[in-house]
Formats: sequence, structure tokens, C-alpha cells
Amino acid sequence: MPTWKDIVARNPQHSANYAQRWKDFVAAGQDINGEARFLDALAPRGARILDAGCGTGRVGGELARRGHEVTGVDVDAELLSHAKTDFPETNWVLGDLATGNVPAGPFDVVFTAGNVLTFLEPAERPIAIAALADVMAEDARMVMGFGTQRGYHFRQFLADAAAAGLKQELLLGTWDIRPFTPKSDFLVAVLHR
Repeated sequence: MPTWKDIVARNPQHSANYAQRWKDFVAAGQDINGEARFLDALAPRGARILDAGCGTGRVGGELARRGHEVTGVDVDAELLSHAKTDFPETNWVLGDLATGNVPAGPFDVVFTAGNVLTFLEPAERPIAIAALADVMAEDARMVMGFGTQRGYHFRQFLADAAAAGLKQELLLGTWDIRPFTPKSDFLVAVLHR
């Protein structure tokens, strides 16, 4: 599967199109804040939150509006420019999860939404998970959400998370808290140390 970097290299308009897609959803009246509501519910008030693979900042920006101290990191400078414009009160940083280049913690909540891990090379995924685990505060949670369509099997993800010292707290099949089953094609994993 192509990585995010591969997709952008082949189509320099991809990031702009991706950003516009979310703006179109909002203009059409669609709810794009499900992940943020979920994360806000499990975070302590005023939590330090790392939005890993933040893209346009749609989730992290909403969490900042809800009173959290959010830092977002992404490899795509164009997407970060949208985040900085739309949510200027939030700290947005250029970094590459594939190399373990993440902002220093500690963070109370670390999360990825939108299939972030699946846009990395298979060998880069454990590097990213371990780097994110390293910036977690002592009682922090990590929340990862992604689907199977890009070839990262849930069993492999859970093995990679365990190798990084993370334990399963809760597995869900959707961001709206539906149960995870053997037939689920999406996983929201809540993990802790």
C-alpha cells in the first residue's frame, strides 16, 4: 500500500483536496466531531493531548475548543497550514511518526484518528507506536483508530502495541462505542501502560 508521502508525491494536489473534503462535509452539515467527543469523554479536564497525524487539525482543534492543551504533529506541511489557520490557539508541529519524530511529552492522552498508522510502511508502524508510548504520562491513555482496508491487521497492531509496553483497556468497533467483534472492519483501541 502506498504511504501518505507516496500519495502526495504522485499527486501534489492530494493534501489540498483532502483538506477541502472536510470543509465540504462541514458545509453539508455533516458531523465531523465524533472522535473529539469520544476523546473528550475519556480525558481529564484540561488534559495535555497529542494529536498524532493531526492533518488539518479537525480533531485536535475541537479538543482545544473543549479546554484541552493540544499539540498536533503531522508530516504534511500543507495540512498543518490548514490546522494553523483554522485553530491558531493550538500548537501544530511538523514531524514524522515514521521516524519516531514526535513532540516531547508527557501527554495525558495520545491519539491517532483517520487511519494514520496505515499510511506508514509496515516496518515504520512499530517505531511510531513506541515513540508515542514514550511520550505518555504515567496514567495516560493512547487511543488508536483505523480500518482494515489498508492492510494493517488488528492482531499485528495489538502485537506492536504490546511490544511497546501497552496494554489493552478497551477495544471498540467504532468511535461511537459499538462493540468490537471478530467481524469488525474498524478498531478503536484504548491502551495504557
